[in-house]
Amino acid sequence: NLLVLLPSLIAFNRVVNGEEARPYSWPWQVSLESFFPTCGGTLISPNWVLTAAHCITFHTYRVVLAEHDMNREEGSEQSIMVDKMFIHPKWNDNCVSCGNDIALLKLQKSAIINDKVQLACLPQYGATLVHNQPCYVTGWGRLYSGGPQATTLQQALLPVVGHSVCTQSDWWGSSAKTTMVCAGGESKSACHGDSGGPLNCKGSDGRWYVEGVTSFVDGRACNTPRKPTVFTRVASFVPWISESGEPTSHSGIPMK
Repeated sequence: NLLVLLPSLIAFNRVVNGEEARPYSWPWQVSLESFFPTCGGTLISPNWVLTAAHCITFHTYRVVLAEHDMNREEGSEQSIMVDKMFIHPKWNDNCVSCGNDIALLKLQKSAIINDKVQLACLPQYGATLVHNQPCYVTGWGRLYSGGPQATTLQQALLPVVGHSVCTQSDWWGSSAKTTMVCAGGESKSACHGDSGGPLNCKGSDGRWYVEGVTSFVDGRACNTPRKPTVFTRVASFVPWISESGEPTSHSGIPMK
């Protein structure tokens, strides 16, 4: 199968068959930008952002927090330059299906936490998701492959596809590793431009956890049947995140 990484040179696109998110209802979502918006990301502490390794292709980045409509200055945005970038040492940009598509960005200054900027919770190391568990993908990715542009943050409900299903030969087969999470596989999916953003799943404690980092889709179309969006499984990488400098805090508040 052709694998497609999801950063977009045509920015401001959106998730497939999603809906516009209520402004600031995903307050840990960030827009990762170089000369233009390229990817999404997740604020996991005031000065650390989680994103995908394949998003890091330039030398200079900034993150924009409290972003909703890309075409409007809404007054609440916080734009912060990235100070240091940490790509997972086992990431191979010639082999996305090998996994390890994860990176950490240390910001030059801490974000101001307020009603529109909050921290996502990290899952516990090794935590698993159950088949059909409801999670949301969020981002500014395309409406469909090669599709029209949207400017506002989108969300789509993507049920988790269990590993035993996702690894079946007519699904993703051996491309789906235990360090990945599959979600969707029907009409809704992430698409180009959503990369690096979160797969948001509500825990039994009512908090939202970033369980996945948007990684890849099928090369034929973003929402190809039985080819769900594949995410880096954050629960597999909590020790690496912690070693790279982010304390595995479970701070955060339920927002939805």
